[in-house]
Amino acid sequence: MPKRSAAFIAQVFLPLLLLIAVAIPCVPQDQNTENKTQRPRKVFPKEQDPEEILRFDTDLVSVDVTAIDTEGRPVRNLRQEDFKVYSDGSEQPISFFQIEQRQGEGRPLAIVFALDVSGSMTAEEIVRLRGALESFSNHLAKHPVVYSVMTFGMRVKTIQKFTSDPDKLDESLERLSRDSPNGLSTHTYDAVDDAIRMLVRSAPRTREKRLMKRAVLVVTDGFPVGDTVAPQTVIERANAADVSVYVVTLPSYSRLIASSAQTPLPTPLDVSGLAESTGGRNVYANEKDYAPLFRALAEEVSSAYVLAFYPPDEKRRDGQLHTIRVEGPRGLTLRQSRSEYRAASR
Repeated sequence: MPKRSAAFIAQVFLPLLLLIAVAIPCVPQDQNTENKTQRPRKVFPKEQDPEEILRFDTDLVSVDVTAIDTEGRPVRNLRQEDFKVYSDGSEQPISFFQIEQRQGEGRPLAIVFALDVSGSMTAEEIVRLRGALESFSNHLAKHPVVYSVMTFGMRVKTIQKFTSDPDKLDESLERLSRDSPNGLSTHTYDAVDDAIRMLVRSAPRTREKRLMKRAVLVVTDGFPVGDTVAPQTVIERANAADVSVYVVTLPSYSRLIASSAQTPLPTPLDVSGLAESTGGRNVYANEKDYAPLFRALAEEVSSAYVLAFYPPDEKRRDGQLHTIRVEGPRGLTLRQSRSEYRAASR
């Protein structure tokens, strides 16, 4: 090779080889070092979204809690440190805390109206009920909310699947006043059971990266008749799905007791503990105007706090049933959406 050519090649390629040699030490000797030394996983950092939490952390146990003052009004200004959560009697660290409002956004809601259309409900009550349910939905207009409407008597019927369209909801409520009474049986527990199944199937646990509140609002005369599902079974299924049940007993029940001036006697629904065991409430409507009562219920449904914790390692996947108990500030009444949960199986 001519000396000029050899000198030219050396002049061009030698600097390039030197650059490569200098760069090589900058490459890590073990490319898997980063994978072997992982950072500790943060448990529910503030910037993490609930949707991501629930997607990957299936062991997480959540419970909705409503705090009520001595005058029966929901309390909204509590903080995480105001609560204590116990599982099987042992206090658990609260890993996640969510309030009803975040940056002005209302909590997402999924609500099933389960409406008694048995023969014992009067036509006048049904007309008033329609107006009361409209007041309920209007009170929650600022929330991302979906409604479904079911009726029950001798059979349970879905007349409106989940919708956020106010016109569709109004149309389904309008049909109530036109439909004839549905027999003499009142399959209340069957209706609640079907509503829970609908919520599990069609209302995701999260929406818009927030935990969704799921509830069933039962409006009835208070006398379940002919059910095929036992009350305790319905309570267990509601607890498993973290669904709260609210029961409104209409005046047709009060007319059946000896004196309407007396405090209404407990209905079979009251005695079963369906509302109390799921974080809901039993209330009685008066003869004149249902709307204020339903607005108060809407306020309560939308005022829950969400507390979540990880079970102890030895119980996290034992497949057993465990209790949940929440404590809050003195002087307040707490209603929690469930009193127990079943851990996943290994």
